[in-house]
Order: sequence, then C-alpha cells, then structure tokens
Amino acid sequence: MKVWVDRLIRGGALERGVLFEVDAAGNVAHESVVAASPAGALALNVAAPGFANAHSHAFHRALRGRTHESGSFWTWRNLMYRAAARLTPDLYRDVATSVFAEMVAAGWTSVGEFHYVHHQPDGTPYAEHDGEHPMELALADAAEAAGIRLVLLDTCYLTGGIGQPLAAEQTRFGDGDVHGWLERWHSLREALAERSPLVTLGAALHSVRAVPREGLEVAARELPASVPLHLHLSEQPAENAACVEAYGLTPTELLADAGVLSSRVSVVHATHLTDHDIELLAQSGTTAVFCPTTEADLGDGIGPGRELHDAGVALAIGSDQNAVVDPLLELRGLEAGERLRSLRRGRFTPEELWRIGADNGYASLGLAAPARLGGPLDLVELDPASIRTAGSALTQLPLTATAGDVRRTVIGGRVVARDDDALAAALDRGIHTLLGETTGEAR
Repeated sequence: MKVWVDRLIRGGALERGVLFEVDAAGNVAHESVVAASPAGALALNVAAPGFANAHSHAFHRALRGRTHESGSFWTWRNLMYRAAARLTPDLYRDVATSVFAEMVAAGWTSVGEFHYVHHQPDGTPYAEHDGEHPMELALADAAEAAGIRLVLLDTCYLTGGIGQPLAAEQTRFGDGDVHGWLERWHSLREALAERSPLVTLGAALHSVRAVPREGLEVAARELPASVPLHLHLSEQPAENAACVEAYGLTPTELLADAGVLSSRVSVVHATHLTDHDIELLAQSGTTAVFCPTTEADLGDGIGPGRELHDAGVALAIGSDQNAVVDPLLELRGLEAGERLRSLRRGRFTPEELWRIGADNGYASLGLAAPARLGGPLDLVELDPASIRTAGSALTQLPLTATAGDVRRTVIGGRVVARDDDALAAALDRGIHTLLGETTGEAR
C-alpha cells in the first residue's frame, strides 16, 4: 500500500511530494520524495500527522448542550453520574461507536479512553452469560467499528473522596481495592490480546481523590513499566485543598512521594499547580494533557501551559467530556488561554502546536509517532482553501482551521469512511436512549 502527500506539514515544517509505503500492520515501512503520485497510490493534497486525543470520556458526549444551567464542575458531575447509571454494554457500544466516529470525522486518529464504568450499577460484576469485561469490550468493539486507534485507559477508582467510601452513584466504578483492580486489569489484558492492532490497553488512576496513597504506590509499582499511566491532577482547587489537609502535600507532591511520577505518566488538566509542582513534573519527565474546551466549559480555569512547556514538560491535548470534538479547536484553545493569561500573542509557535497535537499525544498513549518510519501511517487531510482557511500559511492552519476543514482521515494507511448524516442520526438516537428520552423529546 502506498500513500502520497503533495504537501505534508510535519514537525511544523512543509515538505513536498512525500511517498509512504505501508506494511500490513499499517506502519510506515519506507519513505521517499517523489514529484508526482505513483499509479495506484492514495493521493492527498495537504495533510499532517494525525491528531491524538489523549483524554476522552466517550459517554460524556450525551451531556453536550444539556448542562449549561449547571453552576460548577461539581453540579455538572451530578448530571454526569445520571448518564453513567444508565449505561449497559450494548448501549455503551452504540454510543461510543458514534462518538469515536465523530472523532475520526474531526481528524482525531487515536484516542485514550479514560474508562471507569466497569460493573453493574449496584457494583457487582456482570453475570457469566454477559462474558468477562463486557463494558470494556464494548469500547474495543466501538473503536474497531469506527476505525479509530484506541488506547483503553482502564481506570482504578476506589473512593468517593479522600477517606470517603464510594457514593451510591460511584459504586459501579470500584474494584474493592487496588489489588482487585490490578487482578481485573491483567484479566482484561488477556482478553484484549487477540483483538485488532487498533486496540491496546493502558491504565489510569482516577485521581488522588479516588485512589488512596497506598493504592497509588501499589499501582505504580506493580503495573508493567511499559504501560502508559494517566490520572486527573489538580483540576479543581477543592481537590488541592483536600489533599493538603489529608496528607500535608499537594496532589503533585503526593504523587512524587508515592513514586508515581515518571516518563510513562500523563497528568490530565494540571490546572492549579504550584511552582514546586511544575518542577516535580518536569524532573520526572511526566506529560501534561490539557483539554481546553472542557476546562472552559466546566469553569475549571486556565492551566500554566507555557510554564510547564518551558520547564520541559511535554504537553498533549484531549477532548475530555466531548462537549467539543475538534483537535484544531483544542490547539487554538490552548494558545488562546495562554494569551488571556499573559496578555501576549504567540505563546506557542505553530510548530509547537503541531507537535502537541500529534507526536506528544501519541507518546502520551504509548504509541509511536504517526507518519514516521516505523510508526503508524495516521494522517489528516485538511482543506487549505475553505471559507476559514483561505489565505492561511499552511503551517499556521491550527490557528484558522476547524474540524469542518477535515477532508479525509487516514488510519493505518487507509481512509476511514464517513457519512456525516448517518453519524448525526446515530448520535441522536444513542444519546436520547442513554438519557431515557424518545428522539426529539428535548427539542
């Protein structure tokens, strides 16, 4: 299989006439420069390495356009729990398939799904006739159906707050203790071993609110060292205050003291950090995943992106609650937030934004960089002459383009087909079912 790109924006630089030869696994086996597309090759006009969605909760998509009367993150969370309570494996498969397909249409070529809805609503495992891991396998099915590259970040969620038991609406997230979670994680790894190469297993610790210190230590020590490990960090000031009160340490200091921080770790949001927190994250080689549209939607605040970057922390982006599914708007939101904080323009160069959107996100998910020798041939083709992008320098497209300018998405060297009308209809049906409504009831 061959893919030829007339103009390739890679590493922030513009390259001409790049020909990729792709192996059976969808990885780049050879690369050369050719003036024109060879016969039989897939020819793209303007393309860039695919975008990595390093943090997603697929079912949160059901809350889009439903929660704007919510006064805070905490009241929004109560509405989210209602949706989580209605999920079944079959419904989750349907909804996630549509959400993942929406991501592909928007130019996301890989996704880290931060998944914690493991059991039945009363917390008991699914019955034997449902098979093992039906909720997790539903997500794997969804990714394969949508054609997206999935890293399933199976999440440890043990407490409802520091020193507090799980609330009733959180019961289905828990595994009793960290050892129970690890046992289930290893069993899930075996169940996914024979799946499509699109699907791999990672791990997550929900937060310092949801995993006690001992659990943090055990998980970091006993998970295989090659497995990417994600967790929410300092999303809300209340989380910081509770952690300092309980441990005398900020959440970042607690993670460092518990031996969690390392180069395989990604912290999500990292909004409310001290200077010492930033130093610890930089020293450990940890990645920070920003989700600007969610952080704005929930009123979380604007994190210290430039300070983290300057300290040596790699940044990546995610769609989190999927109130917006658009990698280009996430990148623009990152830059816009920095401008609002600093009262200065050009906080991140276009080259840095391309790297944050693609290479850094893939690394955060434990994946090889896209559109590089040995890595997956994941590309997004963009329209350089739309009503939004006309006149733009190609390398500056993250500051003008949106998901509406995505022409084709290529994953593993193949164009992933899309039908926007069918996708919208499937999303509508799935979300109304999840919320217990008939189609159109809320209109």
